[in-house]
Amino acid sequence: MKITTIGIDLAKGVFQIHGVDEYGKAVLRKQLRRGQMTEFFANLGPCLIGLEACGSSHHWARKLGGFGHTVKLMSPQPYVKTNKHDMADAEAICEAVTRPNMRFVPIKTVEQQAILSVHRARQGFVKARTSQANQIRGLLSEFGIVIPQGIQSIGKRMP
Repeated sequence: MKITTIGIDLAKGVFQIHGVDEYGKAVLRKQLRRGQMTEFFANLGPCLIGLEACGSSHHWARKLGGFGHTVKLMSPQPYVKTNKHDMADAEAICEAVTRPNMRFVPIKTVEQQAILSVHRARQGFVKARTSQANQIRGLLSEFGIVIPQGIQSIGKRMP
């Protein structure tokens, strides 16, 4: 029973694992808690692991890759066969990772994720600022003061 391919459905606390042998026969169906993941995969022989590209997937891809596994990230959900539940998702991920025409997402380094986090935080601030400016423009228009669109217009009108 040598496991060659594993599909993992990631979640916040409990992960579903589906593994197959070289003939595609299911030999592993397991539920692991977050704290059990590292030990389980550290003790498992190298294999191909498929993950959805979602929250925490880059972390797990780096961690599992460090144990000698080949990890591939896929865009979420282009491959579910049946009703959505975690075990079916893990099975579908396991099958999809072996498809020759499947497109994969590159695994980000910690540095790449840090830069992306800064950009996302800045984008959130810009969105909040724009929303606040639009709210001010709307409130001022109730008093007959009409200001053109754009954040710079508000600053020019202030004394």
